[in-house]
Amino acid sequence: MRRTEAARFGSSPLLTKWPSGLRATRVKRNRVGRVDHPSAPAARVVALGDGWLARRAMALLRRLPPAAGAPVLIERVAELRDRHGAAHAGSFLRERRIALACTRAEFPRVFVHEWFHFVWARAGNSLRRDFESLLAAERAAGARGELGWSAEWRKRALTAQQAVDRSRLWREYCCESFCDTAAWLYAGVADHAEFTLALRFRRPRQAWFAQNISGQRLSI
Repeated sequence: MRRTEAARFGSSPLLTKWPSGLRATRVKRNRVGRVDHPSAPAARVVALGDGWLARRAMALLRRLPPAAGAPVLIERVAELRDRHGAAHAGSFLRERRIALACTRAEFPRVFVHEWFHFVWARAGNSLRRDFESLLAAERAAGARGELGWSAEWRKRALTAQQAVDRSRLWREYCCESFCDTAAWLYAGVADHAEFTLALRFRRPRQAWFAQNISGQRLSI
């Protein structure tokens, strides 16, 4: 799973102590991309000429926190590649399009992951930086593994200095980790070979999403 546009971060505050041995980290208590205007249209997907894809995507959207925004086009493609090689999917944020080259079995995880690239792009610097702080705390606690390969290979490739400097590679990892975490939480997949993050580190992520995303009306 790949994206096509870079992530940006900002500031955070409010000290929260995570359970299961994680050191204290800062957690912002406002919500990601919150939409308060009652007339904001609910986001939907459009899958031209592909009834199965449209039905499956809409079924998954009903599992997710509601989102407002213009429609997102989804389409299946035979093959997809980026600068890293073959990819299961790609999000084209400015075009509001998701291209999918995954199997039907992997579709729930892949689609939710790609949908949350749109959430991440509208989340705001403060919340993006806040999630980054959670990942930095995990790193300091020696966490290995991830909740999807897209995040894990980037995590493995990072150097300590890249994390300290908040390099582009570090920020790309944070974005992919956010999307993989969302897919783990919302895609309805109980277990998967790519869920390699230890349980004691999954719980703080689940708590972060519960506090900042679940039950909120998001903007994409």
